[in-house]
Amino acid sequence: MPYLNADLHSHSTFSDGTLSPAQLAERARRGGVDLWALTDHDELAGQAAACAAAHALGMDYLTGVEISASYAGHTIHIVGLGFDVQHEVLQQGLHALRHSRGPRAQEMARQLEAAGIAGAYEGALRYVGNPALISRTHFARFLVERGICTSMGEVFQRFLTEGKPGFVPQRWASVAEAVGWITAGGGVAVLAHPARYGLDATLEHALCSHFVACGGQAVEVVCGGHTTAEAARYAQLAQDLGLHGSRGSDFHSPAESRVDLGSLPSLPSALPPVWALLASRIQRAPQPGRDPA
Repeated sequence: MPYLNADLHSHSTFSDGTLSPAQLAERARRGGVDLWALTDHDELAGQAAACAAAHALGMDYLTGVEISASYAGHTIHIVGLGFDVQHEVLQQGLHALRHSRGPRAQEMARQLEAAGIAGAYEGALRYVGNPALISRTHFARFLVERGICTSMGEVFQRFLTEGKPGFVPQRWASVAEAVGWITAGGGVAVLAHPARYGLDATLEHALCSHFVACGGQAVEVVCGGHTTAEAARYAQLAQDLGLHGSRGSDFHSPAESRVDLGSLPSLPSALPPVWALLASRIQRAPQPGRDPA
């Protein structure tokens, strides 16, 4: 089935979004989305609710997750789509990543307290739907609430990034591990928002080549963080490397996200879409006269 408005990157309260899976599904449907995926960070707990809400609204659904990985000292994100949520290898890998976040958050709070900002851990927890996934985003929301910063952007200029108070490095998965967990579960690995990493051309090409060698099959070409020129550049990169293209808003919050669910430009017509690889893994919404399989 051709899809006119697929949005395959979004976050709920199960990670660092501000809306529940059901609220996200409603927002996606209002935006005209016909194929949707919830891709919470390192977490699958919202998948059943997201699929049920999507189907109730007539949207087809792909299982999704966004895995934090490290490459050459940089944190990158790999989206997984269309996998078996119950697959043991994927479940165990994500559990290990979630388990490491708590100690990191405590150290972030200690650094912020040393900089004169007390109560950051407790403050961040007020924004956390899932304490196992406390992240920099939750600390940033606390700093804005306290009036220490006026925006999320200012937070990351003054705090929580390398060389600033509150920055604590994290041991994420390797690219091979993240891709391996996704593919073990029968899914497709997508390199998320590549322009965000700020890599020079040589390192970016090395990352993409390594990603492909590990079994990655797609790149996020059209997304909330890409300009029109960047989307064109990554479409060409995808064609050069034989990758499929993906499309996702990376929506987190009505107040914070650059792009709303369903409002992205289309993928370039010459680029094969990632959902073409996943036809058998799409969970189709029940419709009169349509085969539910």
